[in-house]
Amino acid sequence: MAKTSYLVALGSNRRHGRYGAPAETLKAAVRALAAEGLDVDGLSRIRSTPALGPAGRGFANAAARVTTDLAPPELLRRLKSVERAFGRRAGRRWGPRVLDLDIILWSEGWWADGAVIIPHPEFRKRSFVLAPLAAVAPAWRDPLTGATVRQLFHRLRRASPVDRGCRPS
Repeated sequence: MAKTSYLVALGSNRRHGRYGAPAETLKAAVRALAAEGLDVDGLSRIRSTPALGPAGRGFANAAARVTTDLAPPELLRRLKSVERAFGRRAGRRWGPRVLDLDIILWSEGWWADGAVIIPHPEFRKRSFVLAPLAAVAPAWRDPLTGATVRQLFHRLRRASPVDRGCRPS
């Protein structure tokens, strides 16, 4: 496969034994992605966002533009391997996690198979995902709606004007 780009969301709301606070864990995760042979050629600033649902603790969130020759299923396997290396264990949805890496968008459009769905089915509803994405790739288009990341973020902000600390930088 030729090189393509992905937008990957990064999140953490638990301290890591080696790297410390969630924001430092995300910085280490970006280094781990590069060590896995993924070219991180764009990175948002790390944002603090309040906890949602039963997670209980606030999150550190960011987004990265990653270039690779991996197809979506192979990239997902690589991301899950990094999560496991950071101590992530399968568990309840929305719970505390030391590291969460999600494929949000792909430069080649959409993908759906038994393991991967791109674009991420919930990203349009999540300001903690859209704000960092808007900082790193505002002109990327959602292949299903045709809207840019910036447009999706502004639509969400208009629909839910409560600022949850997720302004684009």
